[in-house]
Formats: sequence, C-alpha cells, structure tokens
Amino acid sequence: MGFEIDRTVCIGAGTCVIKAPAVFAQDPDDGLVVPVGGGVPDSPEVRRAAEACPSGAIVPAP
Repeated sequence: MGFEIDRTVCIGAGTCVIKAPAVFAQDPDDGLVVPVGGGVPDSPEVRRAAEACPSGAIVPAP
C-alpha cells in the first residue's frame, strides 16, 4: 500500500516537501504538491508528511 495526493485539497503549504523532500516537490506552475519520481510509497517519511499536511492532501491509497 502506498499513498495518493489529492491536489484538489492541497493548499501548497510545502510541509510535505520539508518532511519528505525525496518524495514530494511543489509544482512550479501552481505551487501544489507533486510526487518526485511518479509514485508515493508507504514510508516513515511519507507517513510523517501525511500527518503534518494541514489540508489532508496526502491520503492512503485504496
């Protein structure tokens, strides 16, 4: 199981980039989160980023 990004609720706070810079980046066009390398794995860093996300944009994949 991995995680998904819901860009419709992302507010571009950048907390995920701070918590897991190898996994997340901010889109230069709109400032919203994008995955680095395509997917969002299940890892301790991603879990911390999901917990810290103020908008709840990082969610477990179904």
